[in-house]
Amino acid sequence: INAEYMGDKALKHKMPAYGYVANESRNGLHNLRGTVAMARTNNPDSATSQFFINTVDNGNLDWNGAQDNWGYTVFGKVVAGMDVVDAIGHLPTSGQGRFASDVPTPLVGISDVQVV
Repeated sequence: INAEYMGDKALKHKMPAYGYVANESRNGLHNLRGTVAMARTNNPDSATSQFFINTVDNGNLDWNGAQDNWGYTVFGKVVAGMDVVDAIGHLPTSGQGRFASDVPTPLVGISDVQVV
């Protein structure tokens, strides 16, 4: 189950539109500042449509070479607008919906993404 930003400013449960994404953390990309990675549960192959943007280098989220260590799959990077990401990262957070903490206040929605 995922949560997504809705126009009524509430987090709502949403079933994945597609299947789960296989973990690709061994792709050689690293969780460095400005990279975009798939969010997941403790199950390494549980990613769906949620992602996060690394605001600092997060080497602890990379695959470390061990067979039983699954990192977080990096699949993109911010090429412009990191100042906006930093501003979002400095918003206060609280609990909302099924999330006990770390929900930005006010809620933040993404209105446009471009593939370059």
